[in-house]
Parts: sequence; C-alpha cells; structure tokens
Amino acid sequence: MKHKMAIIGYGGMAHHHKDALAGYDRAEFKGMYDLDPEVMEKVKKEGFYPYSSKEELLTDKEIDCVLIATTNEVHKSLAIEAMAAGKNVICEKPVTVSSAELEEIMEASKKYKKVFTIDQNRRTNRDFVLMRRKVEEGLLGDVYVIESRVEGSRGMPKGWRTLKRLGGGMMLAWGVHLIDQLMYMYEGVKVTNVFCKMFSIQYPEVDDNFRLTMTFENGVVAHIENSTNNYITHPRWYVLGTEGTLQIDDWNCNGRIVRCIDKEDEWAEEIFYTKAGPTKTMAPRSANSTETITISEPTDVVDNLTVVYNQFLDAVEGKAPLTITAEQALRVMKVMEAAFESAREETAVKTCI
Repeated sequence: MKHKMAIIGYGGMAHHHKDALAGYDRAEFKGMYDLDPEVMEKVKKEGFYPYSSKEELLTDKEIDCVLIATTNEVHKSLAIEAMAAGKNVICEKPVTVSSAELEEIMEASKKYKKVFTIDQNRRTNRDFVLMRRKVEEGLLGDVYVIESRVEGSRGMPKGWRTLKRLGGGMMLAWGVHLIDQLMYMYEGVKVTNVFCKMFSIQYPEVDDNFRLTMTFENGVVAHIENSTNNYITHPRWYVLGTEGTLQIDDWNCNGRIVRCIDKEDEWAEEIFYTKAGPTKTMAPRSANSTETITISEPTDVVDNLTVVYNQFLDAVEGKAPLTITAEQALRVMKVMEAAFESAREETAVKTCI
C-alpha cells in the first residue's frame, strides 16, 4: 500500500520532506496548501495538486496522512483539525510552543484514534549515534559530562524565526533537537535540574544564542550550546568519563578518544614548572600513560527522513508502535519550558521530568 499524503505549509522544511521522499516506495505527496498565493503557484509548477483551502485538503478522501510544516504557533490547531478529519499526522518540530498544547494534541489522538508523530529526525545523525555508541561501549568509564554544541556565525535566518509570536528563536529551532537526542539516549532517566542563559544578540524578540545545563538523576550533566555568532567553533561533542575523554569535532565525525592507562596519581616531591607557573596538577603526562583511539563515521546508520516515515507508517498500518512519540516530545517541551523559566528568573529550576 502506498499512502497518499498532503502538506500544510509549503516552506523550506516542507521542501526538505518532499525532496527526501522522492522515490520513496511507501508514500507520496499528492498536493499542498499554503496561505501564500505565490507559493501555491510554485506548487502547480512542480506538478502537485494545489489545494484551494485547508478545508479542501482535509476533506480529500484520498489523503490519509498529513504533514504539518507551518510556523510553530499553529501546529496544535492544525494537528487537531487534521485528526478530527480522519488524517494521521506528522508534525514538524517543535511539536508545539507549550506542553499544554501538546497535551491537547495527545488527547485528540486518543479521541480520534489517529497516529501522531513528530519529525525528531536527528536521533539518527551519525555524529550522535557515534557518540552514544562509544559511551555505551564503556570506553570512557562512567560518563559524567556530555557537551553538545551547534554553532554558526551568520545569525538566524530572517523572517518568522525572529518573531516570538510565531514560535521563533533557537531554543525552539535547535534546542528541541539537541535536548531530544540526550533525552532519547537517557530515556527513563529523569532531569532533576535545569539552568539556562539566553542571549538576544541580533534579534531582540527571541533567543539567538543559549547555554543550557541539565542534570539527570543518574548524575550525568549535559551542557548544550547553540550559538549564531561564533566565529571560532567548539567541537560538536565533548564527553568526560572516569577513564577517558571523547571529542567529535564536526558533522563528519572526525574525532578521537583518549583513554587512561596509568592514572599517574603518585605525586613526586618536586614541583613541575610550566608556563602557568609551578604546578603539580597541570604537569604533563608521560607518553605511555594514555592511549588514543581514532573514531570515524559509522557506515551502518541510515540517517534520512525515511526513518521517521517508516516508524510513522508502521504505526498507521498497525505493524509496530511509534518510536518517536508524543510522550517523548512532552518531556522535551517541559525541559524547554524550564529553560525559559530559568533564563527569565536567572536561577536554576528544580525539575522532575
């Protein structure tokens, strides 16, 4: 069975979905609806059906699944309308602008007995999968700090992303992905503390940079940074464990692990002199006290939107439960809400998420 789908909101992310599913054997897009007449002219030229209204799309009996790719503030209302019209729904991230809105969607999904999922597609990013695998292999010992950073220097894309009323800002644009990755990695482990500092460097209405620290109940501290004004970037991942350190430099997974072979914690009586002055703590290690392991991009990972669509359509067809669930997204939303509260109040927020 090949599912017929339609898109509400035909902007950049919708084009990403359309292009990614070209040739996909389980679903195809029939048509799109957008409020902008110029966009609808493009829909015609691209050979898709141009729905004249949202209502026409939702009453099309040929369509059983809808992708919502509009600005964030209308995700809730459109998702509920689509499910009420008998459609299963994929929603772009962030799923909503508040946890309360998502809870309304979850109730609607139960009421109308329709499948609802979210495009949290970065769970299969190879850099994340590589980091997670190396942590779970135990190469670093007990991990206690994970640093995750996505940085650029060209500011935010202009337009709706710079407007608060439309759900703009980098926490909702990128934070939702970076938080989701770590909460997916530590699923079932509660977040007990959230501290966040947000900046509005170029866009006064929304955060265009943030620094988020969240503490898990297992003791792992995750530090997440998203910046749009960095002219020298940090590593994509930096992980500290009791037996070693992992660094992944970039999206290409260039990186290494340095593991401890000899702790060299027997201190000599003499003081070691460095550029920092006399020190024992910062004295260099001997060459044979550590080993370096080169790591590289995993080749067995499928990292594209078909992963999101396969789990969605498996659920629609009753073959398997969703792996990207509204319940998971609700936890992420609540962490983001705690982050906004922390930034606003300039204090850490105790949580049980």
